[in-house]
Amino acid sequence: MYFGILIALVPLCIGYLIKLNEPNWITKINQTLSWMVYFILFIMGSELARLDNLTANLQIILFYTGIIFLCTFGGNFIFLILIERCFPSQASSTVQTYESRFKMILESLRVCIALALGFVVGLLPLFIWQYSEDITKVVLVFLLLLIGIQLRSNNISLKQILLNKVGIVTTIIVVISAFLGGIIAALILDQPIHVGLAMSSGFGWYSLSGILMTEAHGPIIGSTTFLNDILRELSAIILIPTLIKRYKFTALGLCGATSMDFTLPMLQKGAGVTIVPPAIVQGFLLTLIMPIFMTLFNYGIT
Repeated sequence: MYFGILIALVPLCIGYLIKLNEPNWITKINQTLSWMVYFILFIMGSELARLDNLTANLQIILFYTGIIFLCTFGGNFIFLILIERCFPSQASSTVQTYESRFKMILESLRVCIALALGFVVGLLPLFIWQYSEDITKVVLVFLLLLIGIQLRSNNISLKQILLNKVGIVTTIIVVISAFLGGIIAALILDQPIHVGLAMSSGFGWYSLSGILMTEAHGPIIGSTTFLNDILRELSAIILIPTLIKRYKFTALGLCGATSMDFTLPMLQKGAGVTIVPPAIVQGFLLTLIMPIFMTLFNYGIT
């Protein structure tokens, strides 16, 4: 847990100490972050292709994944969109032109292509896959370092980052709606309620949730949890271009714990640097509570 938090916060803080005043360098950083989104999706696709126990019990795993994903991600979406309709943000009044909608569709297609390409390449027996975890960590550290530099160069204060009400509110909404979805999924799948709650408490942190759930409940539940969380990240990235202009806080909430790292550049690309502080707060809080809730539901409740 603590390593996951440190690997996100340390490079972000180091980057925040660096302020660039040269517009050309800031432009290059923005472009690099945009391209890193596709590289991250490529890595996600390759990891999905190499998932253990994916072929065994595939039909059961996919059925379980579909139910838990519809209940948790769908619950998040319904709650977030209803609250944002009741309390619309400034971004909600943005009028989208045909050209802007076409760009959003094109962006989503690029996302799907990057993931599909990663999946195909991940099926190949390449020696580089033994270093995939290290590559992911290096990419994550570099990405967060650049975002830290971007924050400082755009004069975003620490107060705006640490004391952000929007990030706290979206976190609460995501947690409550995900747990409600987990209870519903457990009833549908005829599983104990605490198992449904545990599966719903990953909040997108698939690299840890799959391991914890496999240890507690075996490969079927573990693979289901992994796929549910990776689908959350993928779906959030696909939906961000469509939602970000009208419902930016809904787009933020759907990212879950990944709003602090992998989905952060996509959020920033669509809504600007002002969305970064609430994204960091939400990602930090969900990353902090995820292993606590998952352990509690797995071992603390019978």
